[in-house]
Amino acid sequence: MSDVLPLAGFVIGITAARRADELGALLVRKGASVRYGPAIRIVPLTDDTELHAATTSLLSAPVDAVVATTGIGFRGWLEAAEGWGLGDSLLSRLSAASLLARGPKVTGALRAAGLSESYSPASESNAELLQHLLSSGVDGLRIAVQLHGEPLPYFVDTLRAAGAEVIEIPVYRWVGPVDPGPVDRLLDGVLDGSIHALPFTSAPAAASLIALARRTGRLPGLVTALSGPVVAACVGPITAGPLAALGVPTVQPHRARIGALARTVAETLVARSPRLRAGGHSIELRGQAAIVDGEWREVAPAPMALLRALAASPGRVVSRRELIAALPGGGEEHAVETAIGRLRTSLGGGKVVQTVVKRGYRLAVDA
Repeated sequence: MSDVLPLAGFVIGITAARRADELGALLVRKGASVRYGPAIRIVPLTDDTELHAATTSLLSAPVDAVVATTGIGFRGWLEAAEGWGLGDSLLSRLSAASLLARGPKVTGALRAAGLSESYSPASESNAELLQHLLSSGVDGLRIAVQLHGEPLPYFVDTLRAAGAEVIEIPVYRWVGPVDPGPVDRLLDGVLDGSIHALPFTSAPAAASLIALARRTGRLPGLVTALSGPVVAACVGPITAGPLAALGVPTVQPHRARIGALARTVAETLVARSPRLRAGGHSIELRGQAAIVDGEWREVAPAPMALLRALAASPGRVVSRRELIAALPGGGEEHAVETAIGRLRTSLGGGKVVQTVVKRGYRLAVDA
């Protein structure tokens, strides 16, 4: 058992555009199989007319405060400005303003640019940043807020309501993928149960997947899957927003980091893995595989579907009709008998699955 990696047997879908390979590598290292289906793509900063217009607006007059929310976004903004010939002007404007950094990565980006922050919350939260600004008084101030992929309507609207002029700096704007095929297939995998977890690293990716499901009539199925068998994991509460709006429960790491997200996915899937004793054997269900007495056993999709149906009510006789309904794509009694035979072989024979004549099958659960 010790050599079975925590995510072995599980298939995980990745919708991210940025850092998808990094997240995928972390999950593969834990034993998972990974499917990629980018739900969004990033508009290159130097081609982004909205960012150029916002930067020009900021440079048109002195600014009192600048809120920097992400290190990579802040660095990208400076690099884009340099490409437009506005780098020195932007640094000059920023150095004269009060700079507020959301967390240590942003603080590092500011200092690398020769700037220094005036405030950074210990919680690394936008809410604490906003509270600090409001308690300092913002009426009549000109404040720039660097966004990263998604708008911050509550943050921006609250500052405006308190009397501030707010310039939104839309760093890394998200749009739909050029080829929607991979994310469409990812969505199918979530619905048919072949994908066991979906980790999200940004709210736009979650919103884009939801929009695709809605356009294609698959939203009810997506909500059902993510509310039940499929783990929806989000790097933080902002990312979870579009899912929370649909009532979908999510798991989140204590710290909004890619590594912590991968650990949370692994811990959640392992914790949810059914474990039982049947026919004198210890059995753990792992996605598309089972661990029997510590030994790894590959199980094909149809037998695995029946094993899950039997394990959902250990010891209860499950009728052939119920098992037909559990088969991927349905079937008939003969298909159930064939799949049960393959399941017994996959589990190493023995008496784990018992036939109850004229009634169905049951797991021979140990007392």
